[in-house]
Amino acid sequence: MRPALRQTRRLLNDQHALHPSIPTFLCPALLRAPIAHANQRAQNVRPAKMFSTFRATSQETTVTVLSESAPPTAPSEKSLPATRIRRPLPRACPGCGAPTQIYDKKEAGFYSLNRNAVAKYLEFDPEAKESEGKKEDVYTKALKQMDPTVLEEIGLERDVLEEKNEIDASPPETPVCDRCHNLVHHRVGTPIYHPSVEAIQQTIAESPHRRNHIYHVVDAADFPLSLIPTLQSTLRIPKLRTKNRRAKHKGWVANDRIAEVSFIITRSDLLARKKEDVDALMPYVQNVLRDALGRTNKDARLGNVRLVSAKRGWWTKQVKEEIWERGGAGWMVGKVNVGKSNLFEAVFPKGRGADYQDVRRIRSAAEREAMLQAAQSLDELIAVQKQLADEDAQIERQEQNPNSKEHQHQSADTAEEKQIDENDEDLDPDALLPPAQPYTLYPVLPIVSSLPGTTASPIRIPFGRNKGELVDMPGLARSSQGLETFVQPKAQDDLIMKSRITAQRFILKPGQSLLLGGGLIRITPVTQDMIFLIHPFVPIEPHVTRTDKAAALQAQVSDRHVESILAEDVGSKMHSAGRFKLKWDVTKKLAGPLTSSVAAKMRPENLPFRIFSTDILVEGVGWLEISAQVRRAQGWKPVGMVKKDPNAARNAKIAVQKKMAEELRLKREAKMRGEQYVKTRDEEEDVQDVSEFPEVEVFSPLGKFVGARMPMCASIVSGPKQISSRERTTRPRRSMKSVKAQRKPMEK
Repeated sequence: MRPALRQTRRLLNDQHALHPSIPTFLCPALLRAPIAHANQRAQNVRPAKMFSTFRATSQETTVTVLSESAPPTAPSEKSLPATRIRRPLPRACPGCGAPTQIYDKKEAGFYSLNRNAVAKYLEFDPEAKESEGKKEDVYTKALKQMDPTVLEEIGLERDVLEEKNEIDASPPETPVCDRCHNLVHHRVGTPIYHPSVEAIQQTIAESPHRRNHIYHVVDAADFPLSLIPTLQSTLRIPKLRTKNRRAKHKGWVANDRIAEVSFIITRSDLLARKKEDVDALMPYVQNVLRDALGRTNKDARLGNVRLVSAKRGWWTKQVKEEIWERGGAGWMVGKVNVGKSNLFEAVFPKGRGADYQDVRRIRSAAEREAMLQAAQSLDELIAVQKQLADEDAQIERQEQNPNSKEHQHQSADTAEEKQIDENDEDLDPDALLPPAQPYTLYPVLPIVSSLPGTTASPIRIPFGRNKGELVDMPGLARSSQGLETFVQPKAQDDLIMKSRITAQRFILKPGQSLLLGGGLIRITPVTQDMIFLIHPFVPIEPHVTRTDKAAALQAQVSDRHVESILAEDVGSKMHSAGRFKLKWDVTKKLAGPLTSSVAAKMRPENLPFRIFSTDILVEGVGWLEISAQVRRAQGWKPVGMVKKDPNAARNAKIAVQKKMAEELRLKREAKMRGEQYVKTRDEEEDVQDVSEFPEVEVFSPLGKFVGARMPMCASIVSGPKQISSRERTTRPRRSMKSVKAQRKPMEK
């Protein structure tokens, strides 16, 4: 698009190519360059300044353009040509980040110049006076007609009412493009092309900041299915700190730059009702995250995980303070529809930095001496000396590179008066990182929409007068073809979980299956003669039916009238997504009052049955908790009924020694044969009394969009806290249901 603008400017700068009927507002390039030649320019036109993506430049400028009716003669002091104040369109849409264009209506970034908001923005003149009829205040006119004695009683004087208090008109808000306007007001839009992880890495590599912090945003609805497991290696971020107490944090990257990562689990209010219940899930979230990150991070410490809810305000204040204190660049990276833009609005430090100054520039020699004398130990003294040395080195780099962003501390008035020339050689048209928006206390933030791929290009919004900036990155595609493409257009919005769901329990008997959305997802038990319990935490309607009927409904060959959200002719694309075993033991949590701490308090190993469970994840939709009860193997006896062996500890020690000796012998034999010894994985001891795990099979479009994780047991996570009778301080209130039922016959 920019080469086309350059060619247009060359044609318009030619004196023979100009036509007096071409309006200047049809092309933003005309608003940034004078039409006439140098000998015909007005004296009040200021020369354009250089532009660079590595400097704090102004995105919106005020340009003075010659009137079309003005004569091409040199102006004099007595007669100056008529001028017209026009503001060009913003370089990029503040809602989606797409570059501004006025050519293709179907593409992002298109602006209709006849839209009211756009026309008001372009034609804004702060010196224009409104008519007296429009400015007349009805309330003031009514007070003038009142009795003077009444005005004295309420504390008003007529002289004050006679004065005309003129208020300066504030400039209109920067408008968004037509695509963002339709998304916000009409919920209609077209998704953009999703970038790859390599494109995200190349964009972050162009960052002008030395300190970069990456916020890996993950959706709580299908956690950890929306995780990017290769993000660490692709972005070349140092490995996560392990749980070893001697492990050190590695934050240094190539070219003397720092890059760190934090995991933000958004929409955590979908997991439980109260903040305390969600915070209690942190150990579970860390364990699931370690499994999802792979074997290299199985011992990661993961102290940089936050369970955030922008809707409820959970932990958003802490994240906002961290962004402000850290400074530099903060990058919101994640897949589509994980809540990046919504989180951006909640954690961006708005209204700060009006009086911000760089502390390192105003420290005097006395302050530096005081910092050195305040050190109480040798380690503190070394840390202070290193801090001062780093500050001096950074100031020296800023002085050597005057184009750096930290070197420019300009006021907002000066930034608004700057004129920018996009045709300068300093602007790289092939750069992936666009220029930053102008600094304002309350900027226009990215729009929030349920459309996958709302953000078209990186949106850079600075804060704190060049202290740092927050960047909203476009979302990565969840799959090559989204799940919404197999759903009717009117039901696509129903796939997104907007609030927490209180799941209803469904029982699957042998020969039955569960359908979601009339056939979008089908869950069929594989293990015969077993009853499964399912709690669907999804916003689409579940339905239990016979397995053959469910298969016909999913293939769209059944004549039964069951409400379905499937699109037409997608039944043939339904395939098996795999078989999932219920391999996690949740007997202690789901056994009810038998193992409850306020009831029987029985140990799970003494029960004659075990409960296994797993969570089936549906990409971008939610999860289903599936559990089944399995009897112990024949001949099993409870632990409490088995007579304890007095030599049990010694026998266990001998068994371990024998096992180690056997492994050493196998290693020696493998070494003599020139082979590498591979240790066989022993079976888990806690499942030896179970013949096999329960198993279910899931059918979905193209056999994709499905995953599994360790069960969260969300069906019992929230709810009223159970207190045992011996711990109650007061007697509970008696239920009046039975009393009311007894009174009804008497009243008749």
